[in-house]
Amino acid sequence: MKKLPNFTLSLIDGSILKSSAITSKTILFFYPKAMTPGCTVEVNEFQSNLNKFQKLGFTIIGCSKDSIENNIKFAEKYKLRYLLGSDLTNVCEKLGIWIEKSMYGKIFMGIERSTFLIDEEGKISKIWRKVKVAGHAEEVFYASKEK
Repeated sequence: MKKLPNFTLSLIDGSILKSSAITSKTILFFYPKAMTPGCTVEVNEFQSNLNKFQKLGFTIIGCSKDSIENNIKFAEKYKLRYLLGSDLTNVCEKLGIWIEKSMYGKIFMGIERSTFLIDEEGKISKIWRKVKVAGHAEEVFYASKEK
């Protein structure tokens, strides 16, 4: 298991999350852009499974490079009961998920949809990269039951 790199995330409740302060089981998932179809499915799947995760003692945090304002609108629109974070620094780069992507022949940098299962000591116990949205939250739930 690898220790989380040092980073800070700005959360939609106005607080700042420091990776060094993660002392509870956490699911940290990264999505490319708020209000897009795939990201909407993903946040809603985590929302649908939230109670099951909480019974296992997990906190869920979703994150993108969207502004705090956009993430607040996203959370309010879908009535999310967990926090979203905005990577306003270089968290994605530190985690190795800020990658070159292409769409319609255009090359750009963007978030590789990824999920990190983090233990109480701030160590990464499992990573999902290149996530396919449908069924992903359920997959993470079954893996989290083993932790």
